[in-house]
Amino acid sequence: MPGPDLQQLREDIEEIDRRLLKHLKRRMELVDRVARSKLEAAYPFRDQKREDIVLQRVRGLAVELGLDPHGIERLYRRIMEMSISRQQALMKTLDSLPLRVAYQGVEGSYSHLTAQRRYAGRKGGVLLTGFDTVREAVDAVRSGQADLTLLPIENSTAGSINETYDELAEGGLSINAEALSQVEHCLLGLPGTQLDEIRLVISHSQALAQCAEFLRGLPLARPKAEFDTAGSAAKVKDGEDPSVAAIASESAARLLGLEVLAQGIQDRAGNSTRFVEVSLEAAPCPHDTPCKTSIVISLDHSAGALGEVLTEFGRRGIQLAKLESRPTVTDPWKYRFYVDVEAHADDASMVGALEKISPLCHEIRILGTYPMADRAEPLAQASQEADDKR
Repeated sequence: MPGPDLQQLREDIEEIDRRLLKHLKRRMELVDRVARSKLEAAYPFRDQKREDIVLQRVRGLAVELGLDPHGIERLYRRIMEMSISRQQALMKTLDSLPLRVAYQGVEGSYSHLTAQRRYAGRKGGVLLTGFDTVREAVDAVRSGQADLTLLPIENSTAGSINETYDELAEGGLSINAEALSQVEHCLLGLPGTQLDEIRLVISHSQALAQCAEFLRGLPLARPKAEFDTAGSAAKVKDGEDPSVAAIASESAARLLGLEVLAQGIQDRAGNSTRFVEVSLEAAPCPHDTPCKTSIVISLDHSAGALGEVLTEFGRRGIQLAKLESRPTVTDPWKYRFYVDVEAHADDASMVGALEKISPLCHEIRILGTYPMADRAEPLAQASQEADDKR
């Protein structure tokens, strides 16, 4: 039989285990509250940067306490996975399921900030999930992993985002809404970095294009395209190289602890990005609402065909909002055209125009009729308010 001292030690350990489990239970209860808050405020469940900060903190505490930091990190990674599983299980208990929204980018990106502004406060909550590419965000909708995706489609300075147009061309998707966001770009770097130290500026290709004039003022800095603005900022943070900076949002700077080296560096004031909400099913659009209809058209290869199409719209008083051409995949040097018009697809004028141009086209496909966004909304204030609630 173990001696009395050993028995007491075992009982002390059991008591500590009970306390640990009670604290773990309390932690999981707080996780539930975090999940509900994220659903209401439209934050992603997985916050990789937050997880990295927690792991860094517990590794430091482990060293201070004389514990194995690697073992403690493995333990906390398992606790984090338990937390995510609990958050996902919580959704199944809700009276109404949250709307599942995919977007391209990471937390703090302009797509994330636009989605957060658009869907935060929705009854039933919103589950946001970021993806590296537009294709992956669209595939999430096609596979049923997401209910819809919010995609950038054009910018007032740099023009069209071709990847989005190409995904829409593949079919099976409907545009149900649009949103306009004012985009203010910032140059982000490690705290204390000076502009003359910078030798590399990384960001999404669109952001680099929208800040071309500013970049020309940094002759020693080379621009390099990355998949995302906020993701580029994360690379600056992780790389710890003061010669590398990123173009991203002020919100990304706050999230990552970076310094805003220059603010409002876009070439044009009022720089805005148009986003489209895309899903598998078309949503009804009221006839008494100012709306747009997006159409994709493939024309016969004949002189004047496009002109005849546009003339038919003009004859009926249908205002053209956008015309975009993209090469077809199957026929080299042949193009399909994306046309946005300010009209409802069911209007008599639209029905008549489509019937009239049909003989000129190999394909006419309506991508969606949706309410017209009347103005670009600023993202800076919305992102600051969301960060303050965290």
